[in-house]
Parts: sequence; C-alpha cells; structure tokens
Amino acid sequence: MQQKIEEILAIWHQYFSDEENQYSEYEPSDIEYFVGCMLYNHFAFSKAHHNLKTMDLSYDFLVATKESYDEVVAKVKEIVFSDEQEALAFLQNYIRSSKEKYSEDECYLLNRLEYHVNAMAERYEKGVEVKHIDFQNPLTRR
Repeated sequence: MQQKIEEILAIWHQYFSDEENQYSEYEPSDIEYFVGCMLYNHFAFSKAHHNLKTMDLSYDFLVATKESYDEVVAKVKEIVFSDEQEALAFLQNYIRSSKEKYSEDECYLLNRLEYHVNAMAERYEKGVEVKHIDFQNPLTRR
C-alpha cells in the first residue's frame, strides 16, 4: 500500500513541479492533503458524521490536475483493506508521515484533516455512534 501512495504522490509532485500547472494558492503540502481526502472518501468510514461522509476536494486543485486526476483515482481505488479500522490506521499513518515533510505553517490543511480523522478514530475506539459534531477548539480541551 505504501508503494501505491508513493506512486500517487510522485505523479502529482512531478506534475505540480511545473509552475504552469499550479493554481493561485498552491502549496506542495496540498498534494498530501488532497490525497488524504481522496483516501478518506475512498474508505467511506461508517463512523464519519453524516455531513462529513466525504471531504470536499478544492475546485482549484481538481481543475489544475487535468488528466492526471484519472490516473491517481485509479491508483487510490487499488488501496483496499479488509476492515475500516485497518484503513483508518493506514490513513492516520499517511497523515503523520505527510506532516513530517513540511513545516508547521505548511501543515494547515493536513492538521485539519488529522483532527477530523483522529476524532473519528476515537469514535471507533469507544464504539460511539455519531450524533453531532463538536465544533470546540481542540486546543481548549487540554
């Protein structure tokens, strides 16, 4: 699975290394974030809140990927696990590894994805069914 992820990231890092393919707010860490969103959507977690069953991919990003998008989607679909918790652990590891590549400032979107995925992991761990989303600042919980 890790090799598939590396292939996917290589496609888009290579593609976006050409400034002609970049959109106005492009950051290299966007690639890891959007691949993470694609994985999240692909795994279709049952413990995701009903209005967060899918993560929106930025229109600017999607338009910029052009024909490379289809190649990446095909590779994402090849990443399959026998159960949701394996997929969840894979996604959490992917996000952690991705964050190690960038500075804290560059991890804004990855941090948002991590917060949501970790909250979902907690629901799996505790066997909690989703009833509402807690929109409190996670820093105030400490």
